[in-house]
Amino acid sequence: MHAAKATVLLSGQGRAGSLGGLGVRFMITGAQSGGGFALLEQPLAPRALAAPLHRHSREDEYSYVLKGRIGALLGDEVVFGEPGDLIFKPRGQWHTYWNASDEEARMLEIVSPAGFEGYFEELIGLFAGGRPQPDVAAGVAARYGLELDFASIPHLIAEHGVRFG
Repeated sequence: MHAAKATVLLSGQGRAGSLGGLGVRFMITGAQSGGGFALLEQPLAPRALAAPLHRHSREDEYSYVLKGRIGALLGDEVVFGEPGDLIFKPRGQWHTYWNASDEEARMLEIVSPAGFEGYFEELIGLFAGGRPQPDVAAGVAARYGLELDFASIPHLIAEHGVRFG
C-alpha cells in the first residue's frame, strides 16, 4: 500500500511548461499517487490544436473542463465540453482536442494509470529549444506507447479554424 503525504498545492504552484498552444502544470505525479494516476492542469491557448490525432496504448485520459469550450474528436465523433463537463478518452481510441474560441480554455487532465506525465516532461524539454522535429517527438511518444498521426494536422486545422504549435 502506498503511503502518500497529505499536501496542498496552491493556485499557481507546481512545475509548469509549454508545448506551443498547450500548457502543462504538474499537480500530482505518479510518484505522489503510488502510480494510480497523474493530475495535470492544461491551459489551451485561443485557436489552438493541442495535438495531432493520437492514441494511447497504456492509459485512459479524463479531461474535466474548467474554463472555455473544448472541442474533441473521439474516434469519428466530434464532441464539445464546457465548464463542469468531463471528456473521457479511453486507451486505444484515436482522439485529439482543441480550443476554437478567442479566449483561453483550461482543463484538468487525469491520466490513469500514471506514467504518461513523463512524456509531457520530456516534450517540454524538447520545446525549450524550439519546436521539435516530428521524428524526434515520435521517438519520445513511442517510449510512452503513444501513436501520433502527424498527417491529421492540416485537416484538423482547416476543419476547426485552429493552429498548431
